[in-house]
Amino acid sequence: MKKFKYSILILALLAVSITGCQKMDGLQANPNVNSATSLLPPSLFFNHAAYSLYQGGGVIDGRPGSVFEGPWDQVMRWNQYTVSNFAYYRGQNAYIWSNSATAYDLIRYANFMEQKALALNGTNNNIYGALGKFLRAYSFVWLTQRVGDIPASDVGNTTTLTPKYDSQHDVYKRVLAMLDTANTIAATAIKPNTSTNNSSLLVDGDIYGLTYAQWQKVINTYKLRVLISLSKRADDNADLSIKQQFAAIVSNPNTYPIMTANADNLAFKYVSLNPYPHSPTDGYNIYESIGQVYLKITTDNKDPRTFVVATPSPAQLVAPNNKSIGDFSAYVGADINLTQTQLNTAVTAGVPTGALSPYSFVSFKRYYSSLTGPEPYIILGYSEMCFNIAEAANRGWLPGVSAATWYGNGIDASLAFYGISNGQSLTIGDIKGNTLGTVTADVAAFKTAAAYTGDNAAGLTQILNQKYVSMFQNSGWEAYYNWRRTGIPALVQGGPGIGTSNNLIPRRWQYPTDEKVYNTANVNAAIQSQYGGTDDLYKDMWLTK
Repeated sequence: MKKFKYSILILALLAVSITGCQKMDGLQANPNVNSATSLLPPSLFFNHAAYSLYQGGGVIDGRPGSVFEGPWDQVMRWNQYTVSNFAYYRGQNAYIWSNSATAYDLIRYANFMEQKALALNGTNNNIYGALGKFLRAYSFVWLTQRVGDIPASDVGNTTTLTPKYDSQHDVYKRVLAMLDTANTIAATAIKPNTSTNNSSLLVDGDIYGLTYAQWQKVINTYKLRVLISLSKRADDNADLSIKQQFAAIVSNPNTYPIMTANADNLAFKYVSLNPYPHSPTDGYNIYESIGQVYLKITTDNKDPRTFVVATPSPAQLVAPNNKSIGDFSAYVGADINLTQTQLNTAVTAGVPTGALSPYSFVSFKRYYSSLTGPEPYIILGYSEMCFNIAEAANRGWLPGVSAATWYGNGIDASLAFYGISNGQSLTIGDIKGNTLGTVTADVAAFKTAAAYTGDNAAGLTQILNQKYVSMFQNSGWEAYYNWRRTGIPALVQGGPGIGTSNNLIPRRWQYPTDEKVYNTANVNAAIQSQYGGTDDLYKDMWLTK
């Protein structure tokens, strides 16, 4: 009888177990948990991708080789806008990079965004379709300009885990076509029919707060950046139509609208919850000086931006120099060729406050005054676009277009970004923000000193130097890329502070670690075909040869 009772109990438990499994299979999905098939708004994915644009390739994903690309960080030291004299507080100056990260997370989120937009709207001829093309193009350019040939045509193909590599030429051909398609889709999204005009609508999920029409301008302005970056290949790659495509955009604003003012900038705005990198609580201004390349350009031209960005060198204000705060020669940039020990010794010189430093410091008054900072961070801006057009005109790509006019437009846009006008009173502070006095912004004298010399080599140098100045603490790696392509401005190298085996600035990055681990055969073939089998930091790629 006891044995029978145990048998009945086991059968009962089995019955409960079986029916329980059947009931679990029939349960509805938890509505509070999203799955791959959930009908999520595309804005959620665009929001993530937009933030990744600001952070830099691989930063959000934590990929090896990733570096934050915003202001006052390592990239800006490599652009030689600032120089650190103490690694613990302000980082290294040395060009100690090796393997690149990737920006493929932009493609992943572009795919999600487009899938959700298609499911909601039944078409990808909407603003998210245009932005998806832009994000893919941006991702490909971000990586190819760092390493050379990259996977492009196979990226996103779920049937292969080892995508083949495309030549850099073919990557750029694909990118230019993508951006053209993105412009066409954006135009359709702005005016989907004769009775609807979405140009003034804000894009949902956009942290930059741009309208449909402004995003179309961003797409075409970015394409101008890409085309000018191909200047070394403009005469030997007829199939890319580099000059012709650049001219088509500039000459046809109805089809290819571009930025018309700083209000169109693709710029990240700081708030107290996501504060500016410097703040009133940051007490380490003594460890960061303005670089000599930047200050040499601004002081030679009597540029009032000098007074806004930098403090005068403390040593220049006392005997035996006794210079005034309005004397441009009192503003002296630090030499990144020196080791940090040499720089720190020169700055402190037995006076911990930096009171006798031979170098100018970052303006505490402008950059440390609030949690939200004095300015947004520009990823792609109007002033850069003006200088890109001026460069193209100088090179003869734009018959009938005045390089001088666009050069002047770029300068005016940069001055406006800083809020500088002729005759304005500018307050000068010391390393801690204490007021030293005021100077008057003489914009007229600056424009006379920096007047465009003509469509020649000297004029091109002026354009590129002013572009460099305008991108101070903005635009990610663009200052470095422009130098690598043109040699202008003449970034400092050759000394131990550069930190490389030959004291020279590297020309590229090594291929991503992930590629070497998971796509070994293809990455090795790419290295062999381009660089003779050595993933060399000092060899030029097709883009820069």
